[in-house]
Amino acid sequence: MTKTVKLYLHYVSINIRSMMQYKASFFLTAAGQFLTSFSVFLGIFFMFQRFSRVEGFTYSEVLLCFALILLEFSLAEMTARGFDLFSGMVQTGAFDRILVRPQNEILQVLGSKFELTRIGRMLQAAVLFVYSISQSDVDWTLSRICTVFFMLVGGTVVFSALFLIYAALCFFTLEGLEFMNVFTDGAREFGKYPIGIYGKKMLLFSIFAVPYALIQYYPLLYILGKRTSIPYMFLPLAACWFAVPALLLWKFGVRHYKSSGS
Repeated sequence: MTKTVKLYLHYVSINIRSMMQYKASFFLTAAGQFLTSFSVFLGIFFMFQRFSRVEGFTYSEVLLCFALILLEFSLAEMTARGFDLFSGMVQTGAFDRILVRPQNEILQVLGSKFELTRIGRMLQAAVLFVYSISQSDVDWTLSRICTVFFMLVGGTVVFSALFLIYAALCFFTLEGLEFMNVFTDGAREFGKYPIGIYGKKMLLFSIFAVPYALIQYYPLLYILGKRTSIPYMFLPLAACWFAVPALLLWKFGVRHYKSSGS
């Protein structure tokens, strides 16, 4: 495990050094990521100029929700970007080279791309998080601080698993399926509001199909004091089960992989 971590960090350092060869491009791209997400914040801001609450949630509570889901998504996109670009490896036959190397194929795909420019999006999420805390009445006990940490861990795992599923499907389609963006970028967009406001059917889907509610809605209720049961704080960790079917689908795809011949 130690060797695996060291190798992954080595991949990351290579990617970072490569990006730093073009510093202006890096900082402009990071700034673009910041401004793109800022437009979503403006949508929330103007919404609350007309309404004081959305299904019982105040402006600061919605901002806290948005900041957390944006942090989760950005962490996953930064670390699992290689899966998002995996279709190119299949089309060009680059995955053939990965299979003949002695290292795990998932590690190699992960290490193929580390998107540090997503730090711009993470910076905005951090700013919104700090601002929402200053405007809310949340009593930040140790359990609530731990809940935030668990949300970041669970959210990163869930979104990374979605990127893995996207990559695994490329074994059979050769091209990335754009509908998967509904579950990644789309989840980031509708996740700016607590999922419970979208109705019971959406909530059930977000519990048993793709566990968005376990990394966003229910732990948020615990942080805001709307739920007091201790198990709510551990639900984001329970959401990590979603990585299991994603890994199984990936393994199934690897077993049935046929070179594109490029």
